[in-house]
Formats: sequence, C-alpha cells, structure tokens
Amino acid sequence: MSWGSVGSVGSVSKKELIEKAKLGEVVSFPTDTVPALAALPEFASSIFSLKQRSPEKPLILMAANFEQLEIYITGTTKERKIWEETARKYWPGALTLVLPASDLLPKSLNPTNSQTIGLRIPNHPDALEILSQTGPLATTSANLSGQTPLENLTEIAKTFPSVFTLNTHLSGSTGIPSTIIKWTDNVKWQILRQGQVDIYE
Repeated sequence: MSWGSVGSVGSVSKKELIEKAKLGEVVSFPTDTVPALAALPEFASSIFSLKQRSPEKPLILMAANFEQLEIYITGTTKERKIWEETARKYWPGALTLVLPASDLLPKSLNPTNSQTIGLRIPNHPDALEILSQTGPLATTSANLSGQTPLENLTEIAKTFPSVFTLNTHLSGSTGIPSTIIKWTDNVKWQILRQGQVDIYE
C-alpha cells in the first residue's frame, strides 16, 4: 500500500514528528498493517476524542522492542516467559498480544478495563525508528470510529487536520489488520481476531 503524496497540511519530517509526539501531540505514521494514529500513553484520551471512539474499544500500546513494554504488564515468571517467547517469535510483526496490565499503565488506554492491554511491535522501519525515540505510544488505526482505515497521508490529513503526519513516500502497510490474541485465566491464548498472522488455538 502506498503511504500517499507528500506536502499535505500537517505533514512533517520524521525528526519533527518525533518531537511533536514527545510534546504530547497526536501523530500519524505508517506501520506494517495500516497507518496509525499515535500519542504518548498519558495523552491517549486525545485519540479517543479525535476518532469519536467509544471508551469500550481500547487502544494498543506499540513499541520498538519488548523491553520497552515489560513495565506495563504483570504476570508470573512462567507466564512472562511464555509471553516473551511468543513475542520473540512473531515480533516485529502483525500480532497483538492482550496481556494483564500493571499499575503503571495509564487507564486512559483502556478506560473500561484497565486490567488488560494490547501490545505490538510493528514490522516497519519508519515506525520502529519513531518508537525507538519516543518510547511506547498509544495507537489505533487512522480513521473515524466505525469507518474503514485510511490508507494514505492525504486522506489522514483531510480527516484529521490537527494531526501531524509523517511526510514520506515510503510504502510498507499491507492494509490487513493485526491478529489479536489474549492471555486467559486458563493459561492459554484465545484468538480475538484472526488477521495478518495465522494463529491456531
């Protein structure tokens, strides 16, 4: 999928986008699935407002590596070993892991159920470079709630004029959403959504 033309209102360089994200602004950049809206975890409420998104639909915490995410999850030593093994197998990639959240996770990411959080490391060079410098970001697809994910910078800039979009010609987004699996009390994975990565329970 093409990320779209450059020169749109709000389009900025990668360096500028990273600076804006660190200041708490909502930004948009390509991932390996669909383009993302993103903000620092403590500013996640801004994304809900922009998307007109129900608080019952949590955001995903995206990072550049597993180590950036460890403080936001809690579990036994055995569980954490399984989670890390799964992460190492599929990340970076189009798999979202829903895990028990630690007390350090801002409740604004999952307002109605702060006990869990979806985590992902995208397989996209721009996204990884941005996340490595901003730290974990609260993310979701770039679209108004209930509508089809937007596929290029021009569409995103038109729909979200206040969002800073990455000014690039690079492609890499497939348009296929990530697969989502959740860790259950039965000590196993439950498939919530079968997406780009094939997972079997």
